[in-house]
Amino acid sequence: MSKFAFNDADRNAIYRVIKERRDMRHFNSDPVDPAVLKRLLMAAHQAPSVGLMQPWRMIRITDLTLRQSIKELVNDEKDITAEALGDRQQEFMQLKVDGIDRCAEIIVMSLMDQREQHIFGRRTMPEMDLASVACAIQNMWLAARAEGLGMGWVSLFNPDHLATLLNMPEGAKPVAILCLGHVDEFYSAPMLEQENWRQGDALSDVLFENTWGNK
Repeated sequence: MSKFAFNDADRNAIYRVIKERRDMRHFNSDPVDPAVLKRLLMAAHQAPSVGLMQPWRMIRITDLTLRQSIKELVNDEKDITAEALGDRQQEFMQLKVDGIDRCAEIIVMSLMDQREQHIFGRRTMPEMDLASVACAIQNMWLAARAEGLGMGWVSLFNPDHLATLLNMPEGAKPVAILCLGHVDEFYSAPMLEQENWRQGDALSDVLFENTWGNK
């Protein structure tokens, strides 16, 4: 074992929080301690990023009218998505796709503007800025689970409409509406599995050796 390895208890805690993280949609209205929220935001900010560009910008939503407007954008996109799903339309409409109405905190995670100035690591793969933001979201998600808080990533929205609502500069782009807060319980399995929407793949289905598809 590496001399840099964490002790058994710490290692087990890390793997446990990864395993028990859930994309939550059901929250109660208990407030999040400000000190805990600051820790979660710092966890996000400590994520790796391409060329150390740290492309994430986080907008905390505290205005209730603005929260309702965000909810309406999500509802609009849910209707449009349902129409695109064809014979699964009604099944989809029964799913709870966000927790905006009950969660204690909403953070809109966004890509910064003027990203074209950052070339290191992005010349051939400009989408690495988005991958960096996803790392920040995952950091925050795992930290939230360790704190006993639920978090849900909502992507059902028109990014142009949300950017306008939040007065974002040209070039900035919202990536995720993050619902954060206390929950009465965590799902024992991913909610979409529990709702029979889709079953997750096994590791053996997605792991290849040397060439694509070679197992």
